[in-house]
Order: sequence, then C-alpha cells, then structure tokens
Amino acid sequence: MSSLSIKDLSILIVEPSITAARFIEDQLKILGIYNVDFCESGAQALASMRRNPPDLVASSMYLPDMKAANLLTTMREGLELEFIPFMLITTETSFAKLEEIRQAGIVALLPKPFTAEEMRKALINTTRFIDTSDTESEKVDYEQLRVLVVDDSLLARKHICQVLSNLNIKYINEAEDGTEAVEILDRKIFDIVFTDFNMPKMDGDKLILYIRNESTQPDIPVLMVTSEQMKSRLAAVWQAGVTGICDKPFDTESIIKLIEDNLSGS
Repeated sequence: MSSLSIKDLSILIVEPSITAARFIEDQLKILGIYNVDFCESGAQALASMRRNPPDLVASSMYLPDMKAANLLTTMREGLELEFIPFMLITTETSFAKLEEIRQAGIVALLPKPFTAEEMRKALINTTRFIDTSDTESEKVDYEQLRVLVVDDSLLARKHICQVLSNLNIKYINEAEDGTEAVEILDRKIFDIVFTDFNMPKMDGDKLILYIRNESTQPDIPVLMVTSEQMKSRLAAVWQAGVTGICDKPFDTESIIKLIEDNLSGS
C-alpha cells in the first residue's frame, strides 16, 4: 500500500449530469475525501487543470463538447497535464467503444453504478501510480533493470513508461511495433519486455515467437499488457510463450507482482 492515503487526493470530477456528480461526491465523502472539484465539459476541465492541477481526473465517457478519450489525449499532449492519472466512470460496456481510451492510458475503469468500496479500490491504485516511494524490494533491483516497452500507441507507451519510471526503473527503451522491437533486441540486452498484443507489421504473439525461437535472448520474461479479450487469441499468446498477461487498464500492483515473480533471483 502506498504511503499516500486516498483521503489526501485532490480529485477533479468531469460529469455533465448534476445527479451523477452528486452521487460521485456522496461516495467520495463516505471514503473521507472532500478535496473535490467539478466540471461539466472537457474545455472547463482543461482550464481548471491548468489553473490547479489535481491528483486525479475522474471523467464520464461522454461530455457535451468531447469524449473522455479526447480529453485524455489533450492532457497527454501537454507537458503540464501529461502525467495526471485519469479514471473513467461509465455505463459503457462496448469493447470497441472503450478500446480508444484503454489504449490512451487510464489508471482505472469504474463501471456505473458503483459502490464506495469499488471506488476505494480504484483510488488505491491511483495512489500507487502517484506515490511509489515504498517499492524498494529485496527481490528486484529496479534501478538496474533494462526494459523494452513495445506498443503502437504513443499514449499507451507513455503511460506504462511512466509507471515503470515511478518504480525507479531508469533504463527503458521503446518500440512502436514488433518489427522495431526485433531490431532493438538484436542490438541490446534486456531483463524484461512489455508488449501490446494488437500492433501493425508484427503482433505481440509473433514477437513472442521470435523471442522464444530466433532471438539471442530466448528466456527473457515477456509480459503482455493488453485489452484483448478473445480467449482464442489469448490462448495463442500463452502457446507462443508469454510469461504473463496484464489487462488494460492495469494496476501498478499487478505490474510489480509480474516483475518480481519473474525476476526474483535472476
């Protein structure tokens, strides 16, 4: 558990419905969280964030002037807002409609309706994303790890690289797809690879097959961070030799566990 309490969080709620905003506020009060501001639109939210950056933005999927994915993309393009954690609160269940914002790097997806306990769990992950001061480990020397992150989405790469940087990992290389990753793997040695599944030129499963059968680093742990839900496709990834799979959005605790489970004693 992070040393930062959820009660310390300053939260910006972006919600056009007054009724829904009041419900969210009530759930936060149950958790002892009172440092909360509200905006009805994406433009208002961006202006508010630039005046007073919050610890977390929690947004509805559909806003009067834009979608949450557009709001998050704009945040990630501006240096002053780039690393503010973003939570989506939505009734949307369509995989296709949620895919864009999953790829953009949200810290949590909270389905409506939700309970205060479900909100608490999502906020705990937020505190871990913000404050990783207690991640010193006897199992893994994070500062010495050499990591390759492979994802065709720049926003997704930025998000996972920020999580890894928060863990004091200093040596991080990036690749836009499997083809570029192969070129990098042929030149450099890594301790662990994080890869997406669905990418142009070379998918994650093909990258894993290359690593296991053709590379000079066949035993390197390969962790897949993906929003893919089709069991048949995920089964092919396991068959290819993936070390572990983590859903998008992922929680930092899951990343820590995957790293330490697979690099302890290495």
